[in-house]
Amino acid sequence: MTFFEEINEESLSGVAYKNITLKKSIISYFVKNGNCTIADLCATVGLSAPKINTILNELINDGLVQDLGKIESRGGRKPNLYGLVLGSGFFLGVDVKQNHLNMGIIDLEKNIVHTSLERPFNLQNNNESLSELYHVINQYIKESRVPKDKILGMGLNLSGRINHASGYSYSFFNFDEEPLSKKLERNLGMRVFLENDSRAMAYGEYSAGIVGEEKDILFINMDYGLGVGIVIEGQLYYGKSGFAGEFGHIPSFNNEIMCRCGKKGCLETEVSGLALTRIFKEKLTSGSTSILSEMDINDINFEHIINAALNDDVLAIEEIASMGEKLGRGIAVLINIFNPELVILGGSLGETGEHIRLPIKSALNKYSLSLVNNDTKIRMSKLGKQSGVIGACFLVRNRLLSTN
Repeated sequence: MTFFEEINEESLSGVAYKNITLKKSIISYFVKNGNCTIADLCATVGLSAPKINTILNELINDGLVQDLGKIESRGGRKPNLYGLVLGSGFFLGVDVKQNHLNMGIIDLEKNIVHTSLERPFNLQNNNESLSELYHVINQYIKESRVPKDKILGMGLNLSGRINHASGYSYSFFNFDEEPLSKKLERNLGMRVFLENDSRAMAYGEYSAGIVGEEKDILFINMDYGLGVGIVIEGQLYYGKSGFAGEFGHIPSFNNEIMCRCGKKGCLETEVSGLALTRIFKEKLTSGSTSILSEMDINDINFEHIINAALNDDVLAIEEIASMGEKLGRGIAVLINIFNPELVILGGSLGETGEHIRLPIKSALNKYSLSLVNNDTKIRMSKLGKQSGVIGACFLVRNRLLSTN
């Protein structure tokens, strides 16, 4: 059995389990430290040179590791240097949005080798949409020219309630007892890990984005819905059932607007892409003007409003500012509770930049405790549309190479 087969086999035990764990440790060492000798690996892994040599030969036969030849030494026999084979293994990330997919592939050394952003896809909670998801992902893999048999695994993000440990999605494609991750594995032919989109975006920014030395972070995902990814002491926080971060469903308003969760008065009913679209259309119907006024009102969507704001449309800017003030009050609650080092503003609404950041910052100064707020930095997402893709790639890589 090759490494590619072993890493996707969940029922390994005994000697086979120890063997794959050792291989993961060695590959992780290469990723972190670069090329090394058998002596270097012995010192780290704590096994004999003959055992390390045997494992290295198996990884060489699998095409993952290469012998780079002898190196100079201060005395005695010259040791051989080993390293990863470039392009020997990859990880796929898929970030599912309301009307498109963002996809990308990284290699073992965490380099981004291919991306495809805003690939058209209509997310609906039915079997037709799920079948289309299989098709678009397979088509992307073909277009990327990355050999499918070298993709070690895929991370897929969805909004809503995701249990990453069991592979269940409770908001989309939960049609029977089989976990969504297993459906995807069966139809795509690779190991699949599910994640909530806000958490994946938070991890993307933490791993390769705007985060510096900070370890306690909140990522506010301002999209069609409203979610938060929570990082505490450098680790994603999931909560008891894996559903932490449902920021949009905090009961915040005394209104009669039905939320997608089935309850009324949620923060998301007045602070989200769906809410912005509804309110913007109501304003147009009542006589307000906009550069979108010439469009059929039924065709106007969230993205149109964002683009209008970026083109200095007064109505779009005003409604985004009003939403930012309400959102700032909600974030103030989070800051008072978590006292984070950093709050990152991301998602589609984050593309409006200062139009959303300034009213949020103003509300934070007004509603959060000053002693707490003074220690919290507010930054816009650095990775933008790629944050979820990069987070998904890094998470699936970490999970597949984990030796725990």
